[in-house]
Amino acid sequence: MRTPSDISRVIAEAATDDAADGCGWLEIQVDPTSYAPMFDGLEPALEAVLAGALEAPIPVGVLVASSWRRPPSHAVTLARLASRYAASGVVGFGLSNDERGAEVADFTPAFGIARSAGLLAAPHSGFYTPATHVRDCVELLGAARIGHGTSAATDPAVVDLLAARGVALEICPTSYPPFGVHELATIPLRTFLAAGVPMAVSTDDPLLFGVGLAGQYEILRTSLGLTDEELASVAASGIQASAAPAELKARLLAEVATWLATAASNLLPGTEGR
Repeated sequence: MRTPSDISRVIAEAATDDAADGCGWLEIQVDPTSYAPMFDGLEPALEAVLAGALEAPIPVGVLVASSWRRPPSHAVTLARLASRYAASGVVGFGLSNDERGAEVADFTPAFGIARSAGLLAAPHSGFYTPATHVRDCVELLGAARIGHGTSAATDPAVVDLLAARGVALEICPTSYPPFGVHELATIPLRTFLAAGVPMAVSTDDPLLFGVGLAGQYEILRTSLGLTDEELASVAASGIQASAAPAELKARLLAEVATWLATAASNLLPGTEGR
């Protein structure tokens, strides 16, 4: 990653891969910090990302992310950066990486800046940390989505909070077994489905884990036994929890409904293979 065109290419190729899997709107989370010294600032690094988004074959929204492992003051810097580009393709603000050891409350100023600019708040939480960490991200940071958040399933009160506020969990099935968080069959999707917690199927890092978006859905079917109706419900909740424009959301939701109707008709007697 030596030039802005390198970054733009990675963004465009990631979108191309997702488009091949049927994705109609991609939200990609980027921390420009490590590229800033190479490109002489955070702004040029982020602009290279946004240039790649414009070259993508599907619409792309960018989430600027700081890290739980960096100081809260750095998160404020990145939240201000994200806010300046809110009309240029940045749709959200997040916190990535290992959330252990960081105080959620310390990041309240950064998320206040991002939310004031109309950006979606989407921190990672509940991967290594307990359900209380997920709760704090919702109550203190105003999270509209949580990256992972699976530990919330251990506390019915937190599950109820997510459902009541419509906070979506970004579920990335292949991320959990390598780190001992869950086996595929023990990801608590049914707990969240039963409670009405929205979910969005995500790939996290397909280069690292080797599974794209369609493969993640296949895992939900084969390892967790989700039906067509449940898969469609999860897909729809992911669309609704996104920052996609309203007209695009409507089109994608209609496509999900069409897929479900087609899948159902193929199960009727005498309609196999149609």
